[in-house]
Amino acid sequence: MLKSGQSINRAAKWPWMWISTLYFAQALPYVAVMTLSVIMYKRMGISNTDIALYTSWLYLPWVIKPFWSPLVDLIRTKRWWTVTMELFIGIGLGALAFTLPLSCFFQATLAVFWVVAFMSATHDIAADGFYMLALTEHQQSFYVGIRSTFYRIATIVGQGLLVMLAGVIEERTGDIPLAWMAVMLALSLFFLLVSLYHGVILPRPAIDRPAPGVTARNIMREFLATFASFFKKKQAWVAIAFMLLYRLPEAQLVKLINPFLLDSREAGGLGLSTSEVGFVYGTVGIIGLTLGGIIGGFVAAHGGLKKWIWPMAWSISLTCGTFCYLAIVQPSDMLSINACVFVEQFGYGFGFTAYMLYLIYFSEGPFRTAHYAICTGFMALGMMLPGMAAGWLQETMGYVNFFWWVMGCCIVTIAVTAFIKVPASFGRK
Repeated sequence: MLKSGQSINRAAKWPWMWISTLYFAQALPYVAVMTLSVIMYKRMGISNTDIALYTSWLYLPWVIKPFWSPLVDLIRTKRWWTVTMELFIGIGLGALAFTLPLSCFFQATLAVFWVVAFMSATHDIAADGFYMLALTEHQQSFYVGIRSTFYRIATIVGQGLLVMLAGVIEERTGDIPLAWMAVMLALSLFFLLVSLYHGVILPRPAIDRPAPGVTARNIMREFLATFASFFKKKQAWVAIAFMLLYRLPEAQLVKLINPFLLDSREAGGLGLSTSEVGFVYGTVGIIGLTLGGIIGGFVAAHGGLKKWIWPMAWSISLTCGTFCYLAIVQPSDMLSINACVFVEQFGYGFGFTAYMLYLIYFSEGPFRTAHYAICTGFMALGMMLPGMAAGWLQETMGYVNFFWWVMGCCIVTIAVTAFIKVPASFGRK
C-alpha cells in the first residue's frame, strides 16, 4: 500500500496528481450553484426572469471574496484552507438536498446555495493560491491546460452526467424534487471523499505558511495595504475594465442557454428533455469547451499570451452566432444542435484561456494570492451584473432578438482587448 509520505513525494514530482483532483473539486460546487440550480429551478417551474435574477445573486460570494482573501493569506496555510473548505462544501450540499421537498424550497435552496457559494469562493482563493505557490511560472503556464481540462471534465460530470441522472430519475419516478435530491447527495459524498484524499496527497511547499504574529489590527493593516497595492499596479483601471467586460456576451448567454434548450418550441426554445440537455450542453458542449481550453493552453505556452490574445478574443466573440442560428431555425435534429453548441463552447474555451492567463499575469508580485482573488472578484462581478438582467431581456425581446443582442455585445470584448498590454515573453516556454 502507498504510504502518505510516498504519496506526497509523488505528488511533488508529478503535479497532475493533485492539479487534476484540485480543479475537478473546484469546478463542481460552482457548477452546482451556477448551472445545476438554473436547470433545477426551470424544471421546478420558476420563470426565466426569476432564475436569471436570483441565481446571478449567487455570484456575490465570488465578487466579494477579495475582502476575506487576506485571511487565507495570513491565517493557516493554503493547503489547510483547501482541505477544510472541501469538507464543509460536502456538508453544505448534503443539507441542500433536504431543503428540496419543502414548500418554501425556492427561498430555502437559495439560502443554502449562497452558503455553499461562500465556501466554494474561499476554496477558490486557497486552491488558486496553492497552485501559484507549488509551481514555477513556466509550470503554471504548462499546467493551465491540465488545470482547465479537469475543470471541464468536472463540468461534464456536473452539467452532463448529473443532469442526465436527474433526467432519468425524473422519467422513472415522475418526482422532480427526488431526482435533484439524489444529485445533491451524490455531490455531497464526493466532497467528503475528496477532502480526505487531498489531506494526504497535496504537497507541502515551504513557502505555503501562515504569516507570523497575526492579530486583528495587523490583519486589517495588511488587508488595506494589499488592496491598495492592487490599484497601484500599471494599467490597473484598464485591467479592471478587461476583467469586467471581456466576458460580457457570455455572461448573458450562459444564463439562458439551458432555459432555451428546455423551453418549448412555441416559446421559442428547442423543447429538449432534461436528459437531452445534459447530453447536449453538459457533455458535447463541455467536450468542445475542454478541447478549446487544452488547445488554448498549448498554443499560449509555446507562443505566449501576447501572440494569441487576438485570435482568442475573436474566438470567444464570433462563435456566439451559433445560438442566433439555433433560435431562428429551431432545428429538430440533434446533430445540428450538438454541432452548434460544440462550436460555441469550443470558441469560448479557446478564448477564455487568454482571460485566465491575463489574470495570472496581472496578479504577479508579493501579494499574488490576494491579488488573484481580487481579479476573480472582478471576473465574478462581470458575470453577475449582466446575468441579472439577462432573463428579463430574453422575456422582453424573445430568444432570437436576445441572441442578436448578445452578438452585438461582442464589440465590447474586442474593444477592451485592444487596450491591455502583455509582455511578449509571458507564458512562453
